[in-house]
Amino acid sequence: MAKNLFADKILILDFGSQYTQLIARRVRELGVYCEIFHHKSSIGSIKKFNPKGIILSGGPETVKQKGAPKVAEKVFELNIPILGICYGMQTIANQLGGKVELANKREFGHADLKLRNQAAGLFKGISKKNISVWMSHGDHVSELPNGFKSCGVTSNSPIAAFFNPSKKIYGLQFHPEVTHTPQGKIILKNFVREISNCKGLWTSKNIISRAINQIREEVGDQEVLLGLSGGVDSAVVAALLSKAIGDQLTCIFVDNGLLRLNEGDQVMKTFKGKFGIKVKRANAGNQFLRDLKGKKDPEHKRKAIGKTFIDVFLKEAKRNKKIKWLAQGTIYPDVIESAGTKNGSAHVIKSHHNVGGLPSYLNLPVIEPLKDLFKDEVRKIGLELGLPKEILFRHPFPGPGLGVRILGEIKRPYIKILQSADDIFITELVNEGYYDKVSQAFAVFLPVKSVGVVGDSRRYEYVISLRAVETIDFMTAKSAKLPHAFLEKVSNRIINEIPEVSRVTYDISSKPPATIEWE
Repeated sequence: MAKNLFADKILILDFGSQYTQLIARRVRELGVYCEIFHHKSSIGSIKKFNPKGIILSGGPETVKQKGAPKVAEKVFELNIPILGICYGMQTIANQLGGKVELANKREFGHADLKLRNQAAGLFKGISKKNISVWMSHGDHVSELPNGFKSCGVTSNSPIAAFFNPSKKIYGLQFHPEVTHTPQGKIILKNFVREISNCKGLWTSKNIISRAINQIREEVGDQEVLLGLSGGVDSAVVAALLSKAIGDQLTCIFVDNGLLRLNEGDQVMKTFKGKFGIKVKRANAGNQFLRDLKGKKDPEHKRKAIGKTFIDVFLKEAKRNKKIKWLAQGTIYPDVIESAGTKNGSAHVIKSHHNVGGLPSYLNLPVIEPLKDLFKDEVRKIGLELGLPKEILFRHPFPGPGLGVRILGEIKRPYIKILQSADDIFITELVNEGYYDKVSQAFAVFLPVKSVGVVGDSRRYEYVISLRAVETIDFMTAKSAKLPHAFLEKVSNRIINEIPEVSRVTYDISSKPPATIEWE
């Protein structure tokens, strides 16, 4: 079974669309393994991957500019199905002799697509002749390459979908991968499962079975060390390794004192108690505070927290001389981002804190059982392994923890105030049914004081800001429109229950220009 998991694969050639990973997730949801390659990938590497079908993503460029991104011409000679989405469609037309022009009107958002025929199976199962789709483009195809037929139009795009019946090459001006295209899943399923003839073997049970066999084969009877944070990725790695090798796994949980209220105890209760995993808890809150003293700049704080984490982890790790492997919770988006960083020139917005520096320190081989998986796949595997939903579906939490949710210098009293305020906010979100409706929510401590009145007394205390956002990919986000009455209830609880707080605000900034976290 493990071998068959990769027998049917889809390859996505990326032109820089913010939705490329979403395309890959949609393909995986159809039970088919896929990977993302750079659009400049050589024909040799593409042949080696041996895909059953290829998808060309969208992108921010225009095919009309000099030196516009394109795929190797021999991709069109591989005799396998190809689907171009947005820019991908335009580069197919441009490279194969068609014509692309600047549209009279840029299409962004909803559009009505009128289907002209069934596009050799691409629109199979869609009975309506007009469907709602989501557009995002300034150029459009105005003339078809030889051998192509139009199969969809909108009021602004004379050729919004096309296909070549003999070569099985398809193009869509719209984005089938987004939820705003209601029939998009059907279209992608037709391309992946029907046209590309891929079987749906990529399931949670099969992935777990393959991973367990691979771990046992790789590790043998040797011992493995894992840094356990309590987050989704490390939690699933711990459960997976425990199932595969049992007592050969040892976890180190570095409690930096910057976690959410009672989080450290919850981690120990889940993994040491329920799963019986060997977990060593390093209570290092005092050391982290000492190393953070006087540091106000967010980058300085992040680097200090990262360095202290490595110091504490290494100290604990070196006590166990039997360890031969280091496990990490690397997931597929980490792999993509790492590869992209090597080839690009992106500006650093924030330093990210993880255990990426540990392998060189420990001089141990690394095992990464989740490196082929997206976050939603990791969660499904966690459920299959019996991990509680409270861990698997918690909102994202930054590596430096509350260290980047306390503005400026971190002090012990600030941590306690923020932990209590954050706990009230999250508890009320859960109680009122809003927690799963927002993508991320948390409280922020502002080290400024504001005048308030409690009873007949003047209160001059700190400010808490609440933050809740809605997002698909965390690249862009908008503030969640939580009811005013709900926010008022949370504010009242925080001010009444935490004497050190006199004022509560709600952050309505979008990303961009703001970031989701304050630091």
